[in-house]
Amino acid sequence: MIVSPTFAGKRFAVLGLARSGQASVEALLAGGAEVTVWDSREEPRAAYEGRCQIADPLAIDLTGFAGVVVSPGVPLNRHPIAAHAASFGVPVIGDIELFAQARADLPPHKVVGITGTNGKSTTTMLVHHICKAAGFEARLGGNIGLPVLGQEPLPEGGVYVLELSSYQIDLTHSLDCDVAALINLSPDHLDRYDGFEGYAAAKARLFQMQSARHHAVFGRGDQHTLNIALQTSARHEPGFVHVVEPELLQGQGDWPSLQGPHNLQNAAIAVAIAQQLGIGEKVWRPALASFVGLPHRMERVAEANGVLFVNDSKATNAASTAPALGAYPRIHWILGGLPKSDNLDECAPYFGNVVAAYTIGEAGPMFADLLEPVMPVTRSEMMCDAVRQAMEAAQPGDVVMLSPACASFDQFRDFEARGDSFRQIVEALIEDRSSPCPPEIGI
Repeated sequence: MIVSPTFAGKRFAVLGLARSGQASVEALLAGGAEVTVWDSREEPRAAYEGRCQIADPLAIDLTGFAGVVVSPGVPLNRHPIAAHAASFGVPVIGDIELFAQARADLPPHKVVGITGTNGKSTTTMLVHHICKAAGFEARLGGNIGLPVLGQEPLPEGGVYVLELSSYQIDLTHSLDCDVAALINLSPDHLDRYDGFEGYAAAKARLFQMQSARHHAVFGRGDQHTLNIALQTSARHEPGFVHVVEPELLQGQGDWPSLQGPHNLQNAAIAVAIAQQLGIGEKVWRPALASFVGLPHRMERVAEANGVLFVNDSKATNAASTAPALGAYPRIHWILGGLPKSDNLDECAPYFGNVVAAYTIGEAGPMFADLLEPVMPVTRSEMMCDAVRQAMEAAQPGDVVMLSPACASFDQFRDFEARGDSFRQIVEALIEDRSSPCPPEIGI
């Protein structure tokens, strides 16, 4: 656990007792803080009887509190805690801000903060992998892995690699990353912000918290990201803002878990970060080759009879699916689910790579209507039917890919359950193409 004397004698309220909330409470108590806790569920509240005051921060006088710690899932634009805390002049913060406040008491270290609309998890994991390959002690945290406050502090020279969502950045005020990165920006989470400009401004704050001589790394795939790079250049000293050039990074064919134009950008961002940490090509290049990708993100799940099966269930919108279609020249594309939009315009540049499409779920009929003028389409409806039909049609050298361009909630619990179902169906049908499909998880 990360503990700091900076919390001693201060009063905090913690609203929400899931993983990050629990880690915050324990770190604050260990640091000598007085903590008030609250959760809508009785069971997590009861666990702190006798150790904390149990009270809803909305119902108490917050005068003198150092902060109200909330989960990133709390919508600050709608939840009354924001206005209530502001009326007492108390900041609403998250566990990443507590980590930022504790840094001065930790052994000397570096922090990498990575944000963006798409690719955060892969890039964060890749940076962590490269750091480990370089012999650095490293920890994952933020929006991935375990809450950073609940982990053991790193020894001197360690690197904390944090995936940061816009929600987490909203709750952070003093995190001065040694290296911060913005991969890309496209409209997302607009229910939490005043339009796209508000969302982009949330991402930009990561760089506004940086010192002028700390490094900022940017993708160049969209103008919104380049605009923030330009703003950051005006605050940082010359030579500390880096816009990556993915085309200069040769060798993607040797990186099996990093296929496609989006992963080339992710790799280029990770390499730029590694270079600012002092890691040379003799380390990062073999690390790219040995990296094993995250589940459900361009995950190679099987290969049979010369056909590769790829699980990209995490692609829940067209912007995420588009680069996946650019990764291979002959794709049997399984898509559909709960639609987030009524078009596939962002995927259109890569339609030439699609041999045939197989539509499933609620969006299936709409997507079939969109695609039938430009490619062969099978209206499969169910995942198992789509996999079986694609498997029967695929030739050696082809790829059968689940990249739905949709949310999963029409048929599955979440994108993980959807990807797990795809994997199980593929494995069952490879073993026996006539076998009945296994139960589809989460339906």
